[in-house]
Amino acid sequence: MSSLFRFCLLLLLPVLALAVEPNTNEPAAVPEPPDLPARVQSGEEMEPDITIIRKGTDTIQEFRRNGQLYMVKIKPQIGPSYYMLDTNNDGEMDVKKSDLDENTKINVWTLFEWD
Repeated sequence: MSSLFRFCLLLLLPVLALAVEPNTNEPAAVPEPPDLPARVQSGEEMEPDITIIRKGTDTIQEFRRNGQLYMVKIKPQIGPSYYMLDTNNDGEMDVKKSDLDENTKINVWTLFEWD
């Protein structure tokens, strides 16, 4: 009978182990919310200033940060928008980019070079 007792015990051990496990269907504990950021100080800018100008059928948006113009978006009535960017912060618009430029990638390789 001892072998039959051992066999029954081996069959019942996994069932007993499952019965002892805690219920895992309960929702997890909610974490504490993070601390709020510091309040904005007087005069501190959170976002860039945007000035919208309408000239005829064109719309021009000027983007300024701390009073300095760094980007101009021009939306003509016909055609895609294009941007003028000041890349070196000298106050002059250096680069012109179009909405069409986003998906256009041109590979440039140097095939021959002379000194």
